[in-house]
Amino acid sequence: MPAAVGRSGRTTRKREGDGATPIGEMRLLSGFARGERISGLRTRLPIRLIRADMLWCDQPENANYNRLVRAPFGKSHEKMKRDDGLYDVCLVMDWNVTSRVRNRGSAIFFHLIRPGYQPTEGCIAIHRRDMNRVLPHLRKGTVVRVL
Repeated sequence: MPAAVGRSGRTTRKREGDGATPIGEMRLLSGFARGERISGLRTRLPIRLIRADMLWCDQPENANYNRLVRAPFGKSHEKMKRDDGLYDVCLVMDWNVTSRVRNRGSAIFFHLIRPGYQPTEGCIAIHRRDMNRVLPHLRKGTVVRVL
């Protein structure tokens, strides 16, 4: 199925903010969904409903780097409840999550695509119909490979 990757392509040397998708194997950990936009997701992956106060810290110097945090949060972060719909279904891949290294990259998600398959900031993105097709086959620990 077609997918988009980072605006800077793929890399084996992922750095925070470089716009590249890391090459490697990443296990799926969990996911998020916009309950008011998406219903009836069929998956064995743990899914949390996104609330307005959910943010993802992308500030390498912060102790919460590459973690879910709650608003208000004064450090650099990304809103999980996006207006553009990219995170209506958003799966967390284990890139720099269970074993974090500062500046190695944050918020590397598997999420929904922009119109025209525009590049991401480093994530992997697919069409909603394709996400609906693969979700029933995913569970915690499923490996996503970027070659």
